[in-house]
Amino acid sequence: MNGYLNKLLYVNLTDLKIESVPLDNQITRKFVGGAGLACRLMYDMVERSTDPLGPENPLFFMTGPLTGTSVPTTGRTIIAAKSPLTRIWGESACGGTFAAWLRFAGYDGIVVEGQAKNSVYLLISEGKTELKDASFLWGKDTFETQKLLEKELNDEGVRVMCIGPAGENKVKFASIVHPDRGRKAVAGRTGLGAVMGSKKLKAIVIQVGKAEIPVADPEGLKTQAKEMAKTTMENFASQMFQALGTAGYVDMANAMGDLSSKYFTVGDNADAYNLSGATMQEKILIKNTGCYRCPIRCGREVEIKEGKYQMPPSPGPEYESIGALGTNLLIGDLNAVTYLTLLCDKLGMDTISCGVTIGFAIYAFEKSLLSTAETGGLELSWGDAELVEKLLQLIATRQEFGDLLAEGARGLAEKFEISQDEVATVKGLEVPFHDPRAYHGMALTYAFSTRGACHNHADHYLATIGNIGPGVYPLGVESTDRFQSEGKAKSVAVLEDYRALYSSLIMCSFVNPPPEQVINALNCALGTNYDIPAIKRIGERILTMKRLFNLKMGLTAADDRLPKIILEPLEGGQDKHVPDLELMFQEYYAVRNWDRSTGKPSRDKLKELELEEFIPAIWG
Repeated sequence: MNGYLNKLLYVNLTDLKIESVPLDNQITRKFVGGAGLACRLMYDMVERSTDPLGPENPLFFMTGPLTGTSVPTTGRTIIAAKSPLTRIWGESACGGTFAAWLRFAGYDGIVVEGQAKNSVYLLISEGKTELKDASFLWGKDTFETQKLLEKELNDEGVRVMCIGPAGENKVKFASIVHPDRGRKAVAGRTGLGAVMGSKKLKAIVIQVGKAEIPVADPEGLKTQAKEMAKTTMENFASQMFQALGTAGYVDMANAMGDLSSKYFTVGDNADAYNLSGATMQEKILIKNTGCYRCPIRCGREVEIKEGKYQMPPSPGPEYESIGALGTNLLIGDLNAVTYLTLLCDKLGMDTISCGVTIGFAIYAFEKSLLSTAETGGLELSWGDAELVEKLLQLIATRQEFGDLLAEGARGLAEKFEISQDEVATVKGLEVPFHDPRAYHGMALTYAFSTRGACHNHADHYLATIGNIGPGVYPLGVESTDRFQSEGKAKSVAVLEDYRALYSSLIMCSFVNPPPEQVINALNCALGTNYDIPAIKRIGERILTMKRLFNLKMGLTAADDRLPKIILEPLEGGQDKHVPDLELMFQEYYAVRNWDRSTGKPSRDKLKELELEEFIPAIWG
């Protein structure tokens, strides 16, 4: 089967059994791979009653048909499970090289089931797989885990996916980290590190394999890959990310009101430049780093040579971490934000959820919704990096007030009966740092994202300012006034579908060559004859499958909402603009052909997408 190794590795930790299972050709035809394939398989394996931290919740590590080929940025891993943070579809992605190594080892993905009695790690080496004792790793941070495994296996080339103490302690927003020999990659969102921790699976380790990925037209794929790399680097966003990393967007975001501060209550931040990519380049940058087959190399390696945050060469912070742990908490010291980000990565926690949850706690404390009686005597205040460092340690170990913060912002609010309108979450997932008041298309992106508030679900802010235009405009995505609400729905829906396809191929959304090049690469890999309408339909099918999973988990149209805290008019780059949600929602449901009262895709839409088998379960 062209494009696939035709093997999923099923690992049952309860029975300590490992078996290789062939792919279902009909399912891969409809859902491709990556997130699409994981969601279709998970739909049959997970019920609404399934405990996300119980043995019945499977954990997927997935690749796609382009993974490990010469196509740019095809080393990304999709990880999926029912989320312990949101209790709906949980999906997270990370770059690096792990996914490519998994394919070289002979597998299209890994499905982990059950729970081990004692801590273990999974070793994949030279066509062999085994579960090994991980007691010597338990309690170690993610970077220590990588080093200890290299020593244990006498191999500095191993690729590792692991959890830190936060995952072991089942923090609801624990991440899964791929240290990747210093260029760390993090699957941060939706708390999948807690799922891995609940299974007592400390790490997955791959030693290099020799499997060849079968493609229909190898020479055609190589030619297309070169063309894609060339056109990628002709794009302004790619050039900016290469020059300054994702932090290169900080200054523009601050000017546009996209990087809101002080827990989404201030429209701009005077200290933003101190946290920017330009400042990082000037003061602490050593070199760029990159993921597998990436021409952009947006990663940063930094070094802080003196002061209280002194650190050896280490991964630098990304834009979202700068927003979450910097401007959001009014911390304007780049060295402090770099240190706090690295601490999160070592402990294994999502920086976005971490920062927003801490920000909510400080906000609630300031408004007397929380007091020292609830915080264990801690005085919560803005701009206090030492406080944040202490809270990160308490969260990861679930000690004192950290045990409450470890439940996430929504969980903290529920504990103390604080209105959910004060909580910057959508469907339980903390809001990232692309403000819907600055780019109204992001209001739809957040409200309808299948995993909760997610800027990668449809990066409409970049489409609005034209940075990814050549890669998405031919599909029907439009660049309109960023404060315009009317007419946004169709454009957002098209981009959502395309990103759903990206998460199944799997490609990084920073790479945006013309759609024809992506289609040609896929056709060269699979031997298919797809065109633009065909890949748009596949993307819509994948997105709709995720929606069906969420409906099965109990989601309704009432969950398609935004909290009031991110809808209050603000000064600054947002210029007091607020999206017209009622108008946008009406248009969106109409574009999708979903029922407004229930949130369900119509019977006709399910038939159109070849999902008619789900009509009885959805509609009765």
